[in-house]
Amino acid sequence: MPHITHCIFDMDGLLIDTERIYTEVTQEILDKYVPGATFTWDIKSQMMGANNDVASKILIDAFNLPLTSAEYLKLSAEIQEDRFPDAQPLPGVMRLIAHLKRHKIPIAVATSSTRAKFLLKSSKNADLFSLFDHIICGDDEGIRNGKPAPDLFLAARDRLGAPPAGNCLVFEDAINGVQAGLAAGMHVCWVPDPRMFELHGAGKDHGATLVLDSLEHFNPEQFALPALTVTAEGPQSETIGAADFEK
Repeated sequence: MPHITHCIFDMDGLLIDTERIYTEVTQEILDKYVPGATFTWDIKSQMMGANNDVASKILIDAFNLPLTSAEYLKLSAEIQEDRFPDAQPLPGVMRLIAHLKRHKIPIAVATSSTRAKFLLKSSKNADLFSLFDHIICGDDEGIRNGKPAPDLFLAARDRLGAPPAGNCLVFEDAINGVQAGLAAGMHVCWVPDPRMFELHGAGKDHGATLVLDSLEHFNPEQFALPALTVTAEGPQSETIGAADFEK
């Protein structure tokens, strides 16, 4: 396995459970404008990781949704605004991120979300996102193309000091993100939703170095990263914040 020195993380559906919220909001809109339509994973998987304009066009075309892209994005944003702040970290996330921070492994978030949506989603998750060295968003200056283009991950690499791409490990839940990480020349740990894996992953890794069903099962030693500490009480705490690393 490769020798990893820097880690880059997607956000939605990988660090926090916002993909569930995206699904609920999209289905509500379909119920109103295309009664009887179901937002299935074959369509959702195409949208995941894409920027807003691309994702909305996929949805509108798939369901003949009688809205323009701008109308759909405005409507969905209004509903999401109430729900995104309640998104919770997914299993194993706090433990892994705190562990990497404790061992001074450079870490960054590279999300297709706009900066405004990132701030909304992270508003009640300061203990998690304050641990990252850098946060790269889809509307940051210099990001011309969304995933599966490598722009976000290349920008994150630059912000982390431009280490060799082969020493960077990308964590992703979306196939678009896996492709973006590979296009950036990096190794990828793919952590798909089980429904995504059933649809697109059975017998396939899409080029990922490692495929997991949860970050709970990530073993850093496989990538020459420091081993997770296990005590008599169990793995390291998942309630650590940035203040714990200021000494």
